[in-house]
Amino acid sequence: MAKPLRSHERRVTLDEVERVRNLNTAARGIRAAQAGLMTNVGLVLVKLIAGIVGNTYALIADAVESSVDIFSSLIVWGGLSIASRPADEHHPFGHGRAEALAEAAVSLMLLGAACGIAIVAVREIVTPHQVPAPFTLAVAGGVILVKEALFRKVFNVGAETGSTAVKADAWHHRSDAITSAAAFLGIGVALWGGPGWESADDYAALVAAAFIAANGLLVLRPTIHDLMDRTPEGPVVAQVAAAAAAVPGVRAVEKLKMRKLGMEYYVDIHVQADPLISLRDAHTISGKVKHAIREAVPVVSGASIHMEPFEEAVPNQADGTGPRAAREGGP
Repeated sequence: MAKPLRSHERRVTLDEVERVRNLNTAARGIRAAQAGLMTNVGLVLVKLIAGIVGNTYALIADAVESSVDIFSSLIVWGGLSIASRPADEHHPFGHGRAEALAEAAVSLMLLGAACGIAIVAVREIVTPHQVPAPFTLAVAGGVILVKEALFRKVFNVGAETGSTAVKADAWHHRSDAITSAAAFLGIGVALWGGPGWESADDYAALVAAAFIAANGLLVLRPTIHDLMDRTPEGPVVAQVAAAAAAVPGVRAVEKLKMRKLGMEYYVDIHVQADPLISLRDAHTISGKVKHAIREAVPVVSGASIHMEPFEEAVPNQADGTGPRAAREGGP
């Protein structure tokens, strides 16, 4: 018959499992960033050469945007590598903030690329130039297919791992696909219209810059929320509360605070128990609550459990409700 694990042994096992899970998650995100990096290096060269030889600024702007993608992939790679490091003496809550900082850097690079492309596009519009070469249309079409496929692959990895930085990198690929689509449309109009329509691809680059800026703002907003410890969205908070309330001996869940650090969540929860139980029993219940939370919601890496005495709700004169909402039942 197997010997049952003691409470501290069970806790160590959970920590080891969590550490392995975090390393595997970070590795998947890093591989996705590496795939994007290698693809973008090739696309930058193709688009830059085609844009210069084929006389189309839309493709040159697209190459600039892809070069920003290269730096963003490197930033995401570095951010995930740092975020996967375990907690230490100087960083007791781990290094998860590095993931959010990487995402913020990627967002700001998107906004910077959009501004740069818009400025040069306006300059090209007021400067007369030749109609783009026909082969540049095929180059733009091929880039659209490659970047859209890369966006879907990287975004799925970000969704599965819960990494906002990987998702930000994916949206970088989507913005690149949008830029290429605008270039495709602009080149097509310039070729179809002939003389007098030479600047169509420049207007396309200007429109693409607006889409890139919008994507940058879209990615930056949740990053700011994470850096400011906003309560996580979705069902994760309710799942944590339900797991804690289901532990035998817990009479009520009074307060629950959660924050996201990288790909992990930290919980601060106040639970109530019978006021007549011993301190040892209260400590045992708190350990069970922590174990239940981390077992029910694996993305929770740490939990602080505050034990408080349970008090029956006393109706007040104002609205007939008690000062605390307590769960019925319990020992």
